Amino acid sequence: MQRTLEERAEALLKELSVEEKLYQLSGEMIYTVGEDYEEKRNPMHGNYRNPGHFIHASRGAVVRPSEVAERINRDVKLSIEAQPHNIPPIEHGECLHGAQWGMATVFPQPIGMASTFDDELVGQIGDIIGKECAAVGVRQVLSPNVNITRDCRWGRTIETFGEDVLLSCNMGVALCKGLEQNGVIATPKHYADNYSFGGRDSNYSDTSERAMREVYLKPFEKCFKEAGAQSVMAAYNSWEGIPCSNNKKLLTDILRDEWGFEGFVVSDYFGVEGVCTAHKLTDEKWQAQAKCVEAGLDVNLPLDSYKQLMTAYQEGWLTDQVLDKAVLRVLTAKFRIGLFDDPYVDAGKAEEIVRCEEHKQVSLQGARESMILLKNEGVLPLRKHAIKKIALFGPGADELPLGENYTGPYKFKWTAEDVQTPLQYLREYFGSDAEVICAGDEQIEEIAAECDAAVYFTTAVEGEGMDRCNICLPSYTEAVQADGNALIVDKKAISVKVNQEESIRRMCAANKNAVVVLLNGAPIDMTGWIEDSKAVLEAWYPGEQGSRAICEILFGECSPSGKLPISFPKSVGQLPLFYAYKPTGRGYAYNDNDGKPRYCFGHGLSYTRFALSDYGCDVEDNTLKVNFSIENTGDYDGAEVVQIYLAGRNCDVVRPVQELKAYKRISLKKQEKVNAVITVLEEAFCYYDQKMVFDLHDGDYTVQLGTSCNDIMTTFEVKVRNKKLFTVTGI
Repeated sequence: MQRTLEERAEALLKELSVEEKLYQLSGEMIYTVGEDYEEKRNPMHGNYRNPGHFIHASRGAVVRPSEVAERINRDVKLSIEAQPHNIPPIEHGECLHGAQWGMATVFPQPIGMASTFDDELVGQIGDIIGKECAAVGVRQVLSPNVNITRDCRWGRTIETFGEDVLLSCNMGVALCKGLEQNGVIATPKHYADNYSFGGRDSNYSDTSERAMREVYLKPFEKCFKEAGAQSVMAAYNSWEGIPCSNNKKLLTDILRDEWGFEGFVVSDYFGVEGVCTAHKLTDEKWQAQAKCVEAGLDVNLPLDSYKQLMTAYQEGWLTDQVLDKAVLRVLTAKFRIGLFDDPYVDAGKAEEIVRCEEHKQVSLQGARESMILLKNEGVLPLRKHAIKKIALFGPGADELPLGENYTGPYKFKWTAEDVQTPLQYLREYFGSDAEVICAGDEQIEEIAAECDAAVYFTTAVEGEGMDRCNICLPSYTEAVQADGNALIVDKKAISVKVNQEESIRRMCAANKNAVVVLLNGAPIDMTGWIEDSKAVLEAWYPGEQGSRAICEILFGECSPSGKLPISFPKSVGQLPLFYAYKPTGRGYAYNDNDGKPRYCFGHGLSYTRFALSDYGCDVEDNTLKVNFSIENTGDYDGAEVVQIYLAGRNCDVVRPVQELKAYKRISLKKQEKVNAVITVLEEAFCYYDQKMVFDLHDGDYTVQLGTSCNDIMTTFEVKVRNKKLFTVTGI
């Protein structure tokens, strides 16, 4: 009888020595991949940061996908041959918005992915990233980041899907499914509440268990239960006084005992050591290692922990029972993804897969759908035939719109011969029909005044290790170099040598057809210039095809359709700011501020118009179905995101004033009309009661249908009684 994968893992575990077991929980990362690489590499470890991430910098040139695949194949072969039981290693890497081992396809940053409100498209992106990782032998990725951002001062806002629970769940599930179906282990991070007061990264969390379960844990749970993610990364910070890396309540009680998670837990880089050095719960690192494994963490990344583990074992801090559980989880995952049966890749096929035309087209579609038209007072779209001279200004005008965070391999800029900056693409777009001028900000008055249109491309200083106390566009600043823990991201100090706010005001004064294109990863305080600007396009960092997508939207080749996945505050003094807050006892405003965002969650303009009508709803098997008609009444093809929110009352506990519970992206040709249905599942009406039991408890709900959290077209009432959902009033 053929043995199951789990049985094969259990049988192998019984044959391993203590030394072999400890190596399976240990990893290695070597920053330089030169002639002495194999001399430095210990082939006994069970986990490696893949050398493809480092080989480009060591070579001083772009390395082809086939070469990366061959190097990783060689790595795997060395380990298999050195292991007494021929155990292949897991080669891991990053893939925040594209496989980061080299020059793979680059998609919009995650905040841009979320702006599409397109689960299917993000699933395609996940599938492509999975294919481009698997093609070279990267079999585990430390993505996606499913932390909820409710204070955009956090530098890693760019990595997230924004402030909303449902949207973050859906985006995380879509990416994880795409990765896992290609035999690549998804690793949602950072489990669980990775920033604190003022958006400070990795600060201790005093978030209540109610808030954790209602908000911050939900995306993780969904990624495991619905997408089959086989790993998870513990966060650096502490929760309830215990570091996440050795928090038994998180890693065992909730993750495994409640949710039934069967995969393995990895540390954030150097997170285990932090239990000793940062949190100071132990005097020795080996003691921290033992505490973490005992609590439910399995693999310490990125560096050698074998000696620490051995000391812990010899000192009696690490028992055979605990050790075997951890090793079995790692071995089982290796069997599940087929590492034992097929540990090598076809290096030649990597050339056919990576950045093929199909993948680039999906990147282009992602860029198109991610962009949000925040403001437009008749300036956009620009008319190509009316343009004979156009001026481009700003630090982002002649840069690839990728974003520095997790883009390209270690110490080597992502590049491709067929990818262009906004300036380069616009010059190609116009050819000899118009002059495209790119000038310094000091020439704005002189040049903008003589042009038919002017566009300012911003930049921002943000990312891992770059939390912000000021959310205005950076001016005359220089970012601080990242600390050692962020080296793998390869962030650079980014200089901003102009006053971007002043430049925008001057450009808008000099040219009536002035447009601001925001290239950023988090909300911006626009107070200093928004009244001067008639058109603002939020492009985020749209990826390798972003310059083309920006041009298409500016000139009406396609209509903007993105929606904000995060509230844009008027100023930093409003933070933290998010739409799904719970009722206050008195009011929401400061004496000099009404408490409302500048642009609300779900906001996004279009070049066309949509009319909704013929509303109705019914309940079937505790599922609410909302039906309506939608018509594109304008002159452009376009897409609208119809959103369903719930506002609860008469519940057992206080509920948010409004929560997104379903949405649907609908594409329509001009003058096209369709009937549509949005399904709101039973779970949308469930909540944690006073006893912290999650169930379909009694409550009354106003169901809101709209195109943003503030633009509600119609409402109707439903109620829950005795675990049954009823329609109270129809439309």
